[in-house]
Amino acid sequence: MQKHHDIRHEFPEMTDKIHLLKTTDAHFRKLYDAYHEVDHEVHRIESGANVSTDEHLNELRMKRVKLKDDIYALLKA
Repeated sequence: MQKHHDIRHEFPEMTDKIHLLKTTDAHFRKLYDAYHEVDHEVHRIESGANVSTDEHLNELRMKRVKLKDDIYALLKA
């Protein structure tokens, strides 16, 4: 069973700040939404619901890491 990498579970100590930024910062919200779209797609491929090449799956995983890093930078700012 594959697990989702939800931002709130990745940074549980920052739940309040995540909520605040989601509701007040359009750029953060865009990154947050993009992260969850990519994470959902990775999960669908890993679970077998969608078919993909290994190359595409790795590209999605790298995109997810980049988005997570960008989100973390905003959370720490």
